[in-house]
Amino acid sequence: MELRKHVGMVFQKPNPFPMSIYENIAYGPRIHGVTNKKVLDQIVEGSLKAVALWDEVKDRLNKSALALSGGQQQRLCIARTIAIEPEVILMDEPTSALDPISTLKIEELMDTLRENYTVIIVTHNMQQAARISDYTAFFFNGEIIEF
Repeated sequence: MELRKHVGMVFQKPNPFPMSIYENIAYGPRIHGVTNKKVLDQIVEGSLKAVALWDEVKDRLNKSALALSGGQQQRLCIARTIAIEPEVILMDEPTSALDPISTLKIEELMDTLRENYTVIIVTHNMQQAARISDYTAFFFNGEIIEF
């Protein structure tokens, strides 16, 4: 459990929980001990604002997260991750399942996230790696061949 407090994970395919948008974000803070409703409300709003999703969903927080578009679901999953304030965010091909417009939004978001978090991204898209990374490491057969 200790590692989960410091590291967040965003998967290749958006994987919102089968619950409301609000509950998707509040879930992590709750399992880490946050029970105050006002505090949870602030965390949910702040996390959704941080991923530029608040204005799109603020009037339907109690609706199913599964009804969101793929790009919105991926931003929701990122919001769910940052709600626990990890030190490191791991992202596995975070844009590979998205259309170009959603990809651009996620790339812009990753650029913003790196101001407050260490973000580690796995990608096969070399152009994307060059656009969004401060450092890149290239692996071949499980070994770093370039850094």
